[in-house]
Amino acid sequence: MSDLLARVRAGDRRALARLLTHVENRTPLGLAAEREFFRQTGRAHLVGITGPPGAGKSTLIAALAREARRLGLTIAVLAVDPTSPITGGAVMGDRIRMLDIASDDGVFVRSLTSRGRCGGLAPSLCAMAHLLDAFGFDLIVLETVGAGQDDVEIARLADTTVLVLVPGLGDHVQALKAGTLEIADIFVVNKADLPEAARVVGDLRSLQRLAGAASPHIPIHATVATTGDGVASLLQGILDHRTQLDATGQRLERLQRRLLSEVRFLALEALEERLDSALAALPENERAALVTRQVDPRTLAERLLKGLRLNLPLGSH
Repeated sequence: MSDLLARVRAGDRRALARLLTHVENRTPLGLAAEREFFRQTGRAHLVGITGPPGAGKSTLIAALAREARRLGLTIAVLAVDPTSPITGGAVMGDRIRMLDIASDDGVFVRSLTSRGRCGGLAPSLCAMAHLLDAFGFDLIVLETVGAGQDDVEIARLADTTVLVLVPGLGDHVQALKAGTLEIADIFVVNKADLPEAARVVGDLRSLQRLAGAASPHIPIHATVATTGDGVASLLQGILDHRTQLDATGQRLERLQRRLLSEVRFLALEALEERLDSALAALPENERAALVTRQVDPRTLAERLLKGLRLNLPLGSH
């Protein structure tokens, strides 16, 4: 155990990949690594990239990585893929699209499964991001599954949230309802060489005008990820946003919010697992009493909660 941790501290990328697997699977070594490396985190800038399927997020991230390397920045990518219904593993599309950049020592790409988690995020995403931060990457990009409106969770975990849209996905205004508009620090209209791209940009500007002074102005970047057009401007926009957060003190506020969200998630996950076990072990007579209306769901829920202890181990399954 100590040998693998020491190799990661020494900058061994293969050891990093192995340790990330332990963190993702929440093995005893992975849990120990979470605690061991946390004090060394806090330097990296976390960039969340979300948007509907087909927006070209992976291609855009690959282009951002190339631009980051041109500026001398190191970058790690955690791409959350849908879970395969056959193997339970991650669909490897993201890593395939990033093969040409993954051989660069300043770039690290990792696919991981959503494991059915709502909101487009994987359960171990935060812990894996901490390890990459401790390893020394300047930028850590978190790419969500791309479930569209459900991807609002990324805003709680990233310093800068980038919402990627493309023309041709129907009513662009409707695509931004249900809180999706509010999560973005930066808008990107990708595939800007397509005919309706100007309409998407116009819709975004109209929405911001309607929001008025109460809503902050959100930059809009037009990109063509396949050619690299607009990508340098987008990366500079991300770096400018970090500078703005530092200057206003908002970065510290977001960091605290992000870490508290992580604490909340871990606590809720442990409680959910304990509740699921309690429900599975519920005696038949109590199940029958629920069906026959001799006890109501709220009363039974209160009984279950009273039976739970609060010293729950986190991360062990």
